[in-house]
Amino acid sequence: MPQSRANLASLVNDFSRHGSQIAVVAQRANRNEETTYGQLATLARRFAAELVSRRIFKGERVLIWGENRPEWIGAFFGCVLRGVLPVPIDVASAVEFVRQVERDVSPRLIAADASKIELLASAAPTIDLGRLADILPFEGAAPADLSEDDALQIVFTSGTTGQPKGVVHTHRNVLASLRPIESELAKYLRYERFFHPIRFLHTLPLSHVFGQFMGLWIPALLAAEVHYESRLAAADILRRIKRERISVLIAVPRLLDLLRRELNVHFPGLETRIDASTGWSALKRWWKFLDVHRAFGLKFWAFVCGGASLPPASERFWNALGLPVIQGYGMTETTALVSLNHPFHAAQGSVGKVLPGREVRIAEDGEVLVRGETISNLTWQNGSLRRQESDWLATGDLAEFDEEGNLRFRGRKKDVIVTAAGLNIHPEDLESALKRQPGLKDATVFELQTDNGPTPMAALILDPGADGATIVDAANRELAVFQQISRWVRWPESDFPRTSTGKVLRREVARVVQSGGIAEGAGDELNLDSLGRVELQSRLEQQYGVTLDDTAVANVRTEQDVHALISAQEGHTAPEHDPHIYPRWPWSAPMAAIRSAFLEVIAMPLVRFLAKPAVRNQVHEFPKTPLFIVANHVTSYDVPFLLYALPRHVRRRVAVAMSGEMILDWRRARNQGNWLLNLFGPIEYWLVTGLFNIFPLPQYSGFRRSFAHAEEAVKRGYSVVVFPEGRRSDDGSPQPFKQGAGLLWEQLGTPALAMRLEGLGQLKAQGGRWFRSGRISVAARALLPLDQSESPRDLTERLRAAVLD
Repeated sequence: MPQSRANLASLVNDFSRHGSQIAVVAQRANRNEETTYGQLATLARRFAAELVSRRIFKGERVLIWGENRPEWIGAFFGCVLRGVLPVPIDVASAVEFVRQVERDVSPRLIAADASKIELLASAAPTIDLGRLADILPFEGAAPADLSEDDALQIVFTSGTTGQPKGVVHTHRNVLASLRPIESELAKYLRYERFFHPIRFLHTLPLSHVFGQFMGLWIPALLAAEVHYESRLAAADILRRIKRERISVLIAVPRLLDLLRRELNVHFPGLETRIDASTGWSALKRWWKFLDVHRAFGLKFWAFVCGGASLPPASERFWNALGLPVIQGYGMTETTALVSLNHPFHAAQGSVGKVLPGREVRIAEDGEVLVRGETISNLTWQNGSLRRQESDWLATGDLAEFDEEGNLRFRGRKKDVIVTAAGLNIHPEDLESALKRQPGLKDATVFELQTDNGPTPMAALILDPGADGATIVDAANRELAVFQQISRWVRWPESDFPRTSTGKVLRREVARVVQSGGIAEGAGDELNLDSLGRVELQSRLEQQYGVTLDDTAVANVRTEQDVHALISAQEGHTAPEHDPHIYPRWPWSAPMAAIRSAFLEVIAMPLVRFLAKPAVRNQVHEFPKTPLFIVANHVTSYDVPFLLYALPRHVRRRVAVAMSGEMILDWRRARNQGNWLLNLFGPIEYWLVTGLFNIFPLPQYSGFRRSFAHAEEAVKRGYSVVVFPEGRRSDDGSPQPFKQGAGLLWEQLGTPALAMRLEGLGQLKAQGGRWFRSGRISVAARALLPLDQSESPRDLTERLRAAVLD
């Protein structure tokens, strides 16, 4: 980055310079959508033009509240171009917090996801981030006159109590952070071309300064690809790293711990192998752990970890595998980084050396004091900017320097437990001792007031069958006398309350424990329908970073069942006992050619000859992109009738979801009526699978794998056919749609084609013949765009109305 760069708006010029190189890969309904640097630049300039048209001027505020996506970046840099102050909000923030921020900053515009706009219900003007490309003006706007000392953005800290405080960053603050990084990167850029593009898998919100540093500022220096991921299930993360050939994972320590557990499940005895690797050379280490590296993909080489401190045991684990963990230290007020571990010379157990342009000193009580150009001296409170009096920032963090000048984090000053004897106990030291014990998933230590003064108390999350007293006794043997843990409780949930960056909210844990609120009840009945179970599974996997067995979720009845399920399966992959097979061989080029020939030469002429169905399509233009095709379900022959009504370019690229239980009966030669028909079941399975490209959609469990297979089919260009009624109608009368249809539509992210079969049901009910009856009709009734702001239940109802009303 040239020293002459006067502001961050000039990064948009870098976007233009990188042109057609991919900047962002975002998952939309589990499909990757790529955005180039050139497109980002255009989006930013168009958003800047929108600000001009709305007469929003330099220094005024725009609140941005939404998930990580290219439109978020476009809105942010559009504000930067015009000197308008973006106010980024964590996508997971409570609506009341956002309303507090809104009242304080009085935004001229709110750019947010549609669901957030509806939730906030603000009187301020709003713009839907998801529709920016469609509604922004096509002409860009020139950048405003900006200098390093101009305010760049306002970042609000949690503000869970009292009035939130906004930290104001200037262009100078960010540039001072970037310059030493780029100076160091310049030494290695000549080698980067051999690995280009560097791909980041980014799991933090862009409203967080660490998330911004690795998601907004650094990528442009390398023309890197940033892949966003909000779902933190370890198994899914591992698969995506390998599939997308990710180079670096940007994450908080909790995700690294989840990945560690996942590897220990996949590679039994891994910890023992690591213990035996002491003294190995880097080359030998890489070779001996080649199986682990293959699980990540051979392009993956490092983690960049921030937002909280990484436990020493976790750091040793990853470094032993030859996967360096690059840690930094910073906070909102320091505009991200104060210190950084060198990627190739990391000091284990530290957060690195202080970066140029910062001064750090340790106060007598161990608190870190920082000053320099990166430090924000401005805050936004009560509707106006305020300047801090002191140049030194008291961080509230405790640390010390080692002999080599590396900064070693000790914890938060407010969390230190001062005993009646005046001794300081750092909760992190006690937690580290606890986490080294087998049988413990997680622990947090906080202060408990007793008659004898403050004492440490531990809340433990245990493996099934583990004994908390044994774990505490073992940890105490590693601790000094004054550090002994004399009080502990078993935390009844499967995780502690956390911030958006994974930090445990110790004070919230202490409040619950001290109020007696951890007693477990029997749990109320959940009364979940099929959609509810799919949604529950998705939420649990996201929140706890686990992969759950569909059958186990199907057996959940109460809240207590949920807690037991997570406790039993956290850190373990779903058991591989799903009897259903999700075939990809029908997608091969030879099979696709055979299927096309069969449909056009045999199947469709046979339908015309036998049934003479009338085609009454109300849709006249069928897109060449994949569709989600839904229809009512009357007979076993519905699929050929539907295909008959579709144009050739659609029916030749169709994957059909069929009853998983029916397909399983074919495969296992059972339930076909008699022993002779049973013998033909496997033959029927192979023929129907190949000639109609079917896959299982189980009625009772297995939704997750079935949905994933449908998503992969869409990625490969296939339309997906589903009968949302779930079973055939005896007389053709409408049946309720299964609620999972809306969820699948949401995940596929395609337009839906609603189709209707008529006549077959009436013929069945009357005992009539359909052979060349002329009484059967099939119609493509409506092409429905997907509205991501609608709930899965609302989407299901829209499908039902289009098919049946």
